[in-house]
Amino acid sequence: MNPADLFRQETDTIDLSPGQAVFRQGEKGDFVYVVLDGSVDIIVGTAVVETAEHGAVLGEMALIDDSPRSASAVARTASRLVKIDRRRFQFLVQQTPNFAIHVMKVMAERLRKMDRLLAGAIGPV
Repeated sequence: MNPADLFRQETDTIDLSPGQAVFRQGEKGDFVYVVLDGSVDIIVGTAVVETAEHGAVLGEMALIDDSPRSASAVARTASRLVKIDRRRFQFLVQQTPNFAIHVMKVMAERLRKMDRLLAGAIGPV
C-alpha cells in the first residue's frame, strides 16, 4: 500500500522548499504527514537517518504516543505533503485497515533500522 494513493486528489497540501522544516525534534506533534512529491530528510540530532519519498508517512509516533517529536523532518528537495490531524489519522486507522498496517510496518522498519545503526555504533555487547 502507498498512502499517497489515498491522498492523490487532495487539494489542501503543503509545498516546501529545500531546507524548509516540516517539524523539529522535541516539538509537540499534532499532525502526521504523507509525502506526495519530493524528498524529506529525517534527522536525529545532526544525522540524516532516512530520506522519505513519495508515499512516506512522517510524524506518526508523536500522534500515537503523544510525546515530543523524536526527529526533525526537513525538505531535501521541493516537496508537497498532506497534513493529517489527529482526528483524521484516527479515522484512517479505524476505517482503512491497510493504512493502519502500513503505519505499523513503517514504525517497525524504522525501529529495526535504528537498532542496526546503534549496533554498528556500539559494537557487540
